[in-house]
Amino acid sequence: MFYEYARLNSPDYLAIEEGTNFNYPEHLHICFEIIIILSGQMEVTVDKKVFILTEGEALLIFPHQLHALKSGKSRHVLGVFSPLLVHAFYNENNRRIPLNNVFKPDGYLIEEFKKLQFADSVIQKKGVLYLFCSQFYQTDRGKWTDSLPEKNESIHETNDLLYRIFDFVEKNYSTDCTLYDLSHSLGYNHAYLSRFFKKATNITFNTYINRFRLNHACYFLTNTNDSVLNCALQCGYKSIRTFNHNFKESFGITPEEYRSKNNPLP
Repeated sequence: MFYEYARLNSPDYLAIEEGTNFNYPEHLHICFEIIIILSGQMEVTVDKKVFILTEGEALLIFPHQLHALKSGKSRHVLGVFSPLLVHAFYNENNRRIPLNNVFKPDGYLIEEFKKLQFADSVIQKKGVLYLFCSQFYQTDRGKWTDSLPEKNESIHETNDLLYRIFDFVEKNYSTDCTLYDLSHSLGYNHAYLSRFFKKATNITFNTYINRFRLNHACYFLTNTNDSVLNCALQCGYKSIRTFNHNFKESFGITPEEYRSKNNPLP
């Protein structure tokens, strides 16, 4: 298992590709992922459950779900996108996961999804992605479980602890959310958690927190008229100076410049 962390730096990340005979080892990341089978079949493992996808079927992987893909003969289209592109859907469902990740989208929607490879408009991207989420939600309405059950024997202990760290960050990123707070919440030594997280993800816990907060700050800057200070405070920053410094270091521009380029609100 490995963690794909590069996408943490892009709040509007979207990558779509078409391919054949695809194999990818067990991994997880902060993004949603959609896999659509155009012909043939593919075996997809999600949190140790095995799904066999056939032509016309799709599978939606939620953030931080462990998954692997294996196919000997198939054509597919695969999309990976930031949860902030479907913020409302993400907020409504980020405390749970589906019992069945498979659904069958309309043919026209598959074609629109493929076109997103060449789309520049964020509104177009969000529109198509929300339609996909809507079709998935209608298909599996009510078929959900808690995202992090107290005891889950089907998930390896190491992966289970990693999921619980991600869950803690989701719930607490707008507060202090320190390694010591995490240690107290999970009942582990903070030094052990620090080493564990770095080994599992290849980045430090503080780096993860900072990138997570900045991505959410980008969402607030793009979708609200809140002041830059309020955007920073909502994401757990206590100092506007620290926020401005971290933002520019990560994105190469100031929060004000980012807003002027991306915020469609008057």
